[in-house]
Amino acid sequence: MTDRDLFPPIVTFVGKSNSGKTTLIEKLLPELLGLGLDVGTIKHDVHDFDIDIPGKDTWRHRRAGAKRTVLSSPTKVALIQDVDHDHSLDELIVYFRGLDLVVAEGYLSESKPKVEVFREEVYPTPLCQGDPNLIALVSSAPFDLNVPRFLPDDTAGLALFLKRHFQL
Repeated sequence: MTDRDLFPPIVTFVGKSNSGKTTLIEKLLPELLGLGLDVGTIKHDVHDFDIDIPGKDTWRHRRAGAKRTVLSSPTKVALIQDVDHDHSLDELIVYFRGLDLVVAEGYLSESKPKVEVFREEVYPTPLCQGDPNLIALVSSAPFDLNVPRFLPDDTAGLALFLKRHFQL
C-alpha cells in the first residue's frame, strides 16, 4: 500500500489577500463534487483563532486541563487542541483519509502543487513565477508562466484540469 492509497493529493491555492482565493474555492468545490470527487479543505490562518466559546462545556474541559477535546454531534465532529507550531500540510493530511483530493488555501512556502490566484489590481506580478510547484494560474491578466491559465469564472475547466492532473 502506498501513501497515495492512504492519503489524497493536496493542491494549494495561493495568492495575496483579496486576490479571490476563497471565492474561487467556494465555486470550484461543487464542480469537483460534480466530477464524483470527495474533497476536503484546509484553510491556513496566520493569526490565532478560537472556535471554543468561554463558558461552554468544551471550554470548561480544556480550562480544567484536557489536552484535546472532541466535540461530537450526530452531524459533525470538531477537534480542539492547542499546538506548539504551525502544522505543515503533511502533518494535517492524516485528517483526510478516504478522500480523493484536498484543496488547501494558503501555504505558499510548502512544496506542494500550487494554483496561483492572481489579480493585477491587488499586486503587480504573480508570486509563483519560477516556482516548480506551480501547476496553474487563475487570472484575467495575460501572464504566461508556462502553466495552464484559467479565467476566474472557468471553475469547470479548472476542476477537470485538477482531476486529470492528479489522475483521479
